[in-house]
Amino acid sequence: MAHSLTDRAAHSEVPGRPNRPDLSTAAIRTAREDLAACFRMAARNGFEEGICNHFSAVVPGNDDLFIVNPYGYAFRELTASKLLICDFNGTVIEGDGTPEATAFYIHAEIHRRLPRAKVAFHTHMRYATALSMTDGPPLIWAGQTALKFYGRTAVDEHYNGLALDNREGARIAEAAGDADIVFMKHHGVLVLAPTSAEAWDDLYYLERAAEVQALAMSTGRTVSPVDPAIAEAAYRQMREGDADSARAHLAAIRRQLDAEEPQYRH
Repeated sequence: MAHSLTDRAAHSEVPGRPNRPDLSTAAIRTAREDLAACFRMAARNGFEEGICNHFSAVVPGNDDLFIVNPYGYAFRELTASKLLICDFNGTVIEGDGTPEATAFYIHAEIHRRLPRAKVAFHTHMRYATALSMTDGPPLIWAGQTALKFYGRTAVDEHYNGLALDNREGARIAEAAGDADIVFMKHHGVLVLAPTSAEAWDDLYYLERAAEVQALAMSTGRTVSPVDPAIAEAAYRQMREGDADSARAHLAAIRRQLDAEEPQYRH
């Protein structure tokens, strides 16, 4: 299912570029470790699909570069130093390997076209993906956890096969608009956020909300949405302090990994 970027003969890997930036700063190291932690915990939760899914983050202090996982690795294998730094043309600035082709074509265009999206997580996690395959709005706002995403979702209705050129990423970015969550019809989901902590928090709770909704729907009984006014109010309650909660959530997963899988930081 996956294709390396070099398989597509789209871009070449070079060891550097003129006026190469300093990529050894503390902020960049932290960004690498945070992203590696998210990969490891996503694997623990079963959010990944083989070697096909991908997370990215704009490099702190370098808005024209992004960190992304290399082709060929499962999430549970990734470490901070294995992650690549690429530019928006597909050149690998730092790291060994190349990104998976769809990772480049989706994430480069998302970061280029939506500067607010400093972080983008794409998965085929089972319950959210299942809802992307159904008719109508994926979330029906029947459970409290789902209300975290009230008014924050969009649907890319125009599935067109594998994302193997820039047009796919451009279409997905256009479909996203101002949304933070994109249900990619017949495909999976995309979570956009200003930080890895907020992306992780949304990814985790999105799958939990989707799972509970799928279980409720499986009973065959009517699943009733929350009154819109209450849904909006609950969303606003959740959003207050949400960034702080997300930072605490990421700190918690890093403590778990520090104790059980400390190699993620290497």
